[in-house]
Amino acid sequence: MAMAIQGISKAVVPVRDQERAKRFWTETVGFALTTDAAYDDQGARWVEVTAPNGSSVLILSASESDRAVFRDHGDGVPTATFFLYADDVQRTYEELSAKGVEFPEPPVQQPWGWWSTFLDSEGNRFTLQQA
Repeated sequence: MAMAIQGISKAVVPVRDQERAKRFWTETVGFALTTDAAYDDQGARWVEVTAPNGSSVLILSASESDRAVFRDHGDGVPTATFFLYADDVQRTYEELSAKGVEFPEPPVQQPWGWWSTFLDSEGNRFTLQQA
């Protein structure tokens, strides 16, 4: 019998500017735009981008209430509560750095594997771990 819960479907990323965030995640990082639709008469939009392998979907939310989704570690930088992964963190670091993505420090190897952090266009910090 299969488990009832199979995994995580989508994760919310709070953004100030959905257009800017959409460009960052699609043009810079390489995710695909899978949904961009208005959902009320106030101009709210539902924007989703999907990882190249189709396994992860990020909802780029401009909702003020979604800002609590990320933690602030006391340095004023909102940090995702989930990790992204890449087959080769060092290569991904080089490729994204060349596209202007800010990494506070280069990748480091820890007992659990290679990892690094980067900032998106909205100033959110993401942890990147090697698969």
